[in-house]
Amino acid sequence: MKLYNLKDSSEQVSFSQAVKQGLGKQQGLFFPQDLPEFSRDEINELLKLDFVSRSQRILAAFIGDEIPAEQLAARVKNAFAFPAPVTNVEDDIASLELYHGPTLAFKDFGGRFMAQILAQIAGEQPVTILTATSGDTGAAVAHAFYGLNNVQVVILYPEGKISPLQEKLFCTLGNNIHTVAIKSDFDACQALVKQAFDDEELKHALHLNSANSINISRLLAQICYYFEAVAQIPAEKREQLVISVPSGNFGNLTAGLLAKSLGLPVKRFIAATNVNDTVPRYLAEGTWQPHQTIATLSNAMDVSQPNNWPRIEELFKRKGWALSDLANGVVDDKITQSTMRELAAKGYISEPHAAVAYRVLRDQLQEGEYGLFLGTAHPAKFKESVEATLGQALPLPQELAERADMDLLSHFMPAGFATLREFLMERAPK
Repeated sequence: MKLYNLKDSSEQVSFSQAVKQGLGKQQGLFFPQDLPEFSRDEINELLKLDFVSRSQRILAAFIGDEIPAEQLAARVKNAFAFPAPVTNVEDDIASLELYHGPTLAFKDFGGRFMAQILAQIAGEQPVTILTATSGDTGAAVAHAFYGLNNVQVVILYPEGKISPLQEKLFCTLGNNIHTVAIKSDFDACQALVKQAFDDEELKHALHLNSANSINISRLLAQICYYFEAVAQIPAEKREQLVISVPSGNFGNLTAGLLAKSLGLPVKRFIAATNVNDTVPRYLAEGTWQPHQTIATLSNAMDVSQPNNWPRIEELFKRKGWALSDLANGVVDDKITQSTMRELAAKGYISEPHAAVAYRVLRDQLQEGEYGLFLGTAHPAKFKESVEATLGQALPLPQELAERADMDLLSHFMPAGFATLREFLMERAPK
């Protein structure tokens, strides 16, 4: 598999190099040189397979023979050791529940696959994973890499801007997991990560790698659950399928569009955002104009400068698709709460991110179409806001209950690079 840097197409790397490197020169994202496509018959055969077998074939179509088939199959089996069920909500709408993994969020798929692949290709070389999180990435990455030999993980997150239970899930591990609360927002955390990757001395000393959705291994892993969703939908509904994706950093939507590029039958995708609406405004007005990030109930989507957007533009250009065909919608907190109550009345308990995706889907779904919205996190991860909105108590799943009373092990820092750099250099392999 060859990939090129979207900011400097002369920089071309292998899949293994892209996984280890994370970002290219000028903080450019890597993108596949070849975009494989399955025939309709091949798609139908894939949809008959079990999740792990199908995923191995999808990933092999991108990765090629760079990782031997048997080893790739074993890595996929270890990573995808939990289901992604489709649950009916209405006659014409269902939810793809991506929160049945160890940290109760969709990031478990990408985080665990990346950990498996890095273990495969890094061998005994020490690696430092540096990543920023708006909530769920931190937990998924921390648990995926926890206890792995020769791997240190440093996770930056915005202090006071993720849910308390999200924080407890990954800031109580210790060992090789280091968590840093930054006194700012997610965009500032992401900017600090980019500064670190621009620092050649730091990058070399720590063998830096990023586990954000910018890493190609995480992105490819996420393609697989879109196929798993379609496999669970009755064949007669597949041609009219509309998928609504709660969108913050836009990695999840990028993966869905890559699934469509492979040949997966999806009529259209909807990019559903909260009031941090840089992309919907861009699609409407043609001007890229990020505003100051606004804190919302759907905090994992509080992103004003989504990192993965250049990949979506590149894919549309390569495929000859029109960006004007990408449906989108914006939902504020008031409507998010009323939607959560609406879903609860239908017997479906939702957290804010899924509610945003459902709202836009319900509003835009046309007669004869079948809608699917992504449930990206377990409602209990947002226990406080869900309980306050619905006026009912939520039981804690075991994964959260066992950490709820643990002490946080986080370090607290201002949003300045000098302090972070010193912190990181103290943890460089000797």
